[in-house]
Amino acid sequence: MPGVTIIIGVPKETLPGEKRVAATPESIKKIRERGLAVRIERGAGANAGISDEVYVAAGAELTDNPWDADVVMKVRPPSVAECGRIKEGALLLSILQADRNPGLVDALKARKVTALDLVKVPRITRAQKMDVLSSMANLSGYRAVLEAAAHYQGFFSPQITAAGATPPAKVLIIGAGVAGLAAIGAARALGADVRAFDTRAAAREQVESLGARFLEVKLQESGEGQGGYAKVMSPEFIAAEMELFRNQAKECDVIVTTALVPGTKAPILVPKDVVECLKPGSVIVDMAAEQGGNCELTRPGEIALHNGVQILGFTDLTSRMASTASKFFSMNLWHLLGEFGKSDSITIDLENDVVRPSLILHKGEALPPAPVKEPAPAPAPVAKPPPATAKPAQQAILSPTRRAWGSTVAGLAAIGVLFVLSRFAPSEFLQHSTVFVLACFVGWQVVWSVSASLHTPLMSVTNAISGIIIIGGMLQVNAGLDVASILGALAVLFAAINIAGGFLVTKRMLKMFQQGAPPEKASSGGGHSR
Repeated sequence: MPGVTIIIGVPKETLPGEKRVAATPESIKKIRERGLAVRIERGAGANAGISDEVYVAAGAELTDNPWDADVVMKVRPPSVAECGRIKEGALLLSILQADRNPGLVDALKARKVTALDLVKVPRITRAQKMDVLSSMANLSGYRAVLEAAAHYQGFFSPQITAAGATPPAKVLIIGAGVAGLAAIGAARALGADVRAFDTRAAAREQVESLGARFLEVKLQESGEGQGGYAKVMSPEFIAAEMELFRNQAKECDVIVTTALVPGTKAPILVPKDVVECLKPGSVIVDMAAEQGGNCELTRPGEIALHNGVQILGFTDLTSRMASTASKFFSMNLWHLLGEFGKSDSITIDLENDVVRPSLILHKGEALPPAPVKEPAPAPAPVAKPPPATAKPAQQAILSPTRRAWGSTVAGLAAIGVLFVLSRFAPSEFLQHSTVFVLACFVGWQVVWSVSASLHTPLMSVTNAISGIIIIGGMLQVNAGLDVASILGALAVLFAAINIAGGFLVTKRMLKMFQQGAPPEKASSGGGHSR
């Protein structure tokens, strides 16, 4: 309604162990700039290290009833009792996991709520900044490795001390999605020997780019599922997979499992017999514990012990980093609010390719699954024009030419002539003539053995060589008018011309480069780095 301010309510999380909050001072400032009001329950950010005073300074209003709002933002799904407090017809943004909470859906229907399940935000390029699952998985993968390191009775990195040496811990990451890649990066940063497995062949490049070894089974089968997730594999593939895990368990010290299939119980990837292959003191971190676990012996929310192997079934990995997790979560929600309009109003667009797949209720009515859009047909290949005249192969810079070979023969002939003249000419003539012929021979070979495209840069080098020639010529000049003095004077003249011409050509070349370069502003301070 015109003139009515939309109110966003942020309740305190009541699930035991949940420390995150759906709004932070940073996100509240952005919401306020849009013209929306924010009411946050007292103490909602205490477990994330955010005081009520900080919220007030950011522009939020403290309240004891955040449910009386047009939009309710929450991390965990509300309880049935909390659903009864939601304003009728409100918009609810939360991790609802509606497939596992049928009673919740019925309670929301009774209040005619429009409910958006953050789990169902599509994994498309445009929605990456709204993808709560990915941002939380990044944190949980990192935290899983820290928890493993805290419970493992040894170093992750190799150590050499006076008391002895220890090899690096061997870590196996099962599943190379967002959480798995974060776990790989953290384990590698701690110095561990990391290997990873994923049913999707496309994950190999990402795993190896982080410095881990990618494991694969001999049976070839694609594990690519819809929306970037892995699919359920065939029994034959699973059998080969289990054999791989048994062999790896005999070597590994830590196993981190991250495999989830949307809408179903987490698959069992580490059965009891694989656990029994691990050495006592080893650690398993089951990141899928909340959905039943990837390990057969996992107890959600607890640490199980079997034959000296610790199985960590923590379901609050992200809450153990509540401050950062709340920041990421709230910014995901801020970007998602942009899909409901850019002004001070909230509009539900059922044609929006981010909003529609995520909605489970619209004004209390259940919505059918969003229609799957067919991918756009690939553009027809454009006929390539016939190739132009082939360019001649570039001459190797140091490949001798015919002229160079000719100079070699001529040089040898000149040396032979000098050898014959040495029987009749004075010794000084022979000495100077030999130096002259060798200089001509070497200079000819150097210049003509280099590609013509490099002759201009060589001018700077010849300047230095000509300087040596001037010195030699000056040493030959004396008071008389003998042949040596005349040749020395000519050498000084031609070398000076060569030096001056070389510098002129080099200066002109640099001027051409400066004219072709884009103008840049001079800076006396720092700059930007990529």
